[in-house]
Amino acid sequence: MTAATDPVKLMKQQVGKAAADLVKSSSIVGLGTGSTTAYAIQYIGERLKSGEIKDIVGVPTSFQAEVLAKEYGIPLTTLDAIDHIDIAIDGADEVDPQKNLIKGGGAAHTREKVVDYLADQFIVVVDAGKLVDRLGSVFAVPVEVIPMAITPVMRTVAQLGGKPELRMGVKKAGPVITDQGNMVIDVKFDSIDDPVNLEKTLNNIPGVLENGIFVNCTDLVLIGEVKDGLPVVRKI
Repeated sequence: MTAATDPVKLMKQQVGKAAADLVKSSSIVGLGTGSTTAYAIQYIGERLKSGEIKDIVGVPTSFQAEVLAKEYGIPLTTLDAIDHIDIAIDGADEVDPQKNLIKGGGAAHTREKVVDYLADQFIVVVDAGKLVDRLGSVFAVPVEVIPMAITPVMRTVAQLGGKPELRMGVKKAGPVITDQGNMVIDVKFDSIDDPVNLEKTLNNIPGVLENGIFVNCTDLVLIGEVKDGLPVVRKI
């Protein structure tokens, strides 16, 4: 099967394009991280290049987003230089029926949270496999921690009923290091009954910078599915 006919890749492209189509001229756009969002960044760049939209500036949530934006000709700005974000597009690892999310599979959730919460409209792009009845069903909660606090934070998280694990690098000896120079622990909970309070509780542990539970911030979820071998996009 070639990449051109791979239904999953086509579906991710369709979802990314559906999100990119919602970007209007003269917008400040939060550019998220991950494989589906990468297609959204590509299509925003293509719309800019063709003149379909103009005067777009992007705020990247990660080094990956920054590199892609430059590659596709999207001018970038920083949070110091702007006073609002019109629209942010980002992926998620889990989405529950209330549109709460777990993010941070790519260890970029701290910067993503800053940008996504600032946006007037936050659009999440996912494939149907990311939909869950309750958060934490499949995915652990990523927690970004300053290096000196790793051991006490893991101890505290365990007291909260979580099973913490230091995230290790792939093709790299040692732990994953975030764009901020910190470490990530992935915490598995048997069930997350109250994501709103768990998000606050985790962030109140000294040494924790931010965690991957995103609550009450998502405006629209674009879901890609493959039906009868064809990609379709639906909204919630």
